[in-house]
Amino acid sequence: MDEPTLRQLLADVRSGALTPDDAVARLRRLPFADLGFARVDHHRSLRQGLAEAVYAPGKTPEQCAALVAELLAESDGGPVLLTRADEAQVAAALARNREGVRTGSTVVWRPRLERPGRVLVVTAGTADLPVAEECVATLGAYGFRPDLVADAGVAGVHRLLASLDELLEADAVVVVAGMEGALASLIGGITPAPVVAVPTSVGYGAALEGVTALLAMLASCAAGITVVGIDNGFGAASAVLRMLK
Repeated sequence: MDEPTLRQLLADVRSGALTPDDAVARLRRLPFADLGFARVDHHRSLRQGLAEAVYAPGKTPEQCAALVAELLAESDGGPVLLTRADEAQVAAALARNREGVRTGSTVVWRPRLERPGRVLVVTAGTADLPVAEECVATLGAYGFRPDLVADAGVAGVHRLLASLDELLEADAVVVVAGMEGALASLIGGITPAPVVAVPTSVGYGAALEGVTALLAMLASCAAGITVVGIDNGFGAASAVLRMLK
């Protein structure tokens, strides 16, 4: 339940369109629902503007399906996401909860209508695409229609410059890069938009499974770059959603 929904609920009670008992029945699931193996946070959208997402690793397929079902049971709860899901988890969740749309390892139910705002997601290489897809799917769940520019890393910087107009016109840019993570600094020095950098675990030995890119992004001389954790496309999208709410 988000703030507009709660305000509407109170207005309906005041106008007589909804009885107090009906309102109590709808509020009974708040602030969380205890499923025994998890406590589903129905208040998160009210507090943060973003609903709870289901992080699949470490959960059984049945648990993933049950968590998605519980989030969908709140009729005005906004988008529902299942992230980092494997084939069995996706199959179970979709079998119990129809109409989910899958993008890579992310499944989205009940996406919001399209909203204004130009978001650009740029990857340094094709190997960074799985992380970028998670970011794109999360942004899409909340109504943005981000443009994806793939394989525009600094080893061939002319590829990035071909998208210069898009960088200058964006309201926010997400940069997804492994190896040495230099792409975030380059883009941060070009665009006036907020930049969210995502280091990925792509790269040879000295890349240290994303640690090198993470440290490079944190040490960037392009001021004001926001950096999320390694491979965290979901977190990057959430940062953009908070910026552009």
